[in-house]
Amino acid sequence: MPLDFYPAGNHFCFVQLPFSLFLALRFLKPKRTFVSVITVVSVLGVTLGIAVLILVISVMTGFDLELRRKVLGFDPHIVLASQGVPLAEWREIPPKLAGYKGVLNSAPFVQGPVLISTDEGAVRSAQIRGIDPVAESARQGIKESVVAGDFKLEGDTAVLGIDLARSLGVNVGSKITLYPAKDFGPVLTALNEAESATDPKAAIQKLRELVLPSTLTVSGIFASGRYQYDSEVLLVPLHIGQELYGLGDAVHGMSVWLGEPYKAPAYAAKFRARSFPDLQVLTWIDLNREIFDAIRLERNTMFFLLLFIVIVAAFSIMNTLITVTVMKTREIGVMKALGATRTQIVWVFLTQGMVVGLFGNLTGVGLGLTIVHWRNEFKDWLASRLGIEIFPPGIYQFRDIPAELVPSDLAVICVSAFVICSLAALLPAIVAARLEPVKALRHD
Repeated sequence: MPLDFYPAGNHFCFVQLPFSLFLALRFLKPKRTFVSVITVVSVLGVTLGIAVLILVISVMTGFDLELRRKVLGFDPHIVLASQGVPLAEWREIPPKLAGYKGVLNSAPFVQGPVLISTDEGAVRSAQIRGIDPVAESARQGIKESVVAGDFKLEGDTAVLGIDLARSLGVNVGSKITLYPAKDFGPVLTALNEAESATDPKAAIQKLRELVLPSTLTVSGIFASGRYQYDSEVLLVPLHIGQELYGLGDAVHGMSVWLGEPYKAPAYAAKFRARSFPDLQVLTWIDLNREIFDAIRLERNTMFFLLLFIVIVAAFSIMNTLITVTVMKTREIGVMKALGATRTQIVWVFLTQGMVVGLFGNLTGVGLGLTIVHWRNEFKDWLASRLGIEIFPPGIYQFRDIPAELVPSDLAVICVSAFVICSLAALLPAIVAARLEPVKALRHD
């Protein structure tokens, strides 16, 4: 077995290395040759591939997990609603839900599009959510998201998303006027009738009766961290929503919260089968299924696409080892003449691929973790210095780039890269092992 040594004080310590590893390290040792350059390029290719894989997979995983946290912190876990009609007998639902262990709370809601105007002339469309202040105030997710004012829905008040408030130019204490979307159709019909009406005053009075706006005071502004909510949602007391949509005592549906949100599909199946067969039962997963499926599909697709970077680096490794095989033909002949077996020769070149894969893994993981750690600082630098917006919140619904590195994902990336590099070295290793000693020694 070959010996290598290093100084330790006034003595030399000898370290026994396996035959294959000893020669592999000697062949990989830089000698200012073209082969050494290719080896460095191969390691850099593996490094870049692993770093990009870690960055993309961690961002996609973080995006999925952060979206789930935002949804669970703001949306109900299960929604009960009638099929296209208001829910009139909603007061009978809470006693039935009380019989299910794990149901924490339930509350009625009214939800729909409205048009918002201000005294300064700003006009925006939005989605109101009329809620029961007592039931909703117990939810820490909404209360903790309030960044200005208070979560106070008493009388004619409203709590706006931060981006919606900015677009309207309103602050805590400002007045806003709401016009429900249900009035637009009848108003257009009344306008057409007014053009041919014989009594203009009666037509105008009819229009005034149709349009029933509500003037509210902004009592708070929330920032959920999800752009879709912050730019579109307006929270109002339940009675305001009922008045805007002319529901009387009816509501659009019931919100249900569970102790374990991820068991929502099981609870929904029980609700449909036992207590509410005539109602539409939707979970938070159903309401956001499209975006969750899209994230999962994109994550898996990006993994396999970016894995090709490592595969391209593996071809560089194969090219390097083929070149080494040609340059070391005489040395291979000498080793086989001295009794080296084919297995030992295979392991010499296979070990080179493994060493390159190992170094690529170590440097790639380090680079990848560094990029993941400084991702938002780099994003802000690009936006401030170069004007490049790589993560617009209007599209991705988050202000910062989320990232979550799961150990199992990191293990899959590293093992996949190591196996690819090892397989790339297998073909040159077999070619080297098949060389005949006599022909190898005659090689010029």
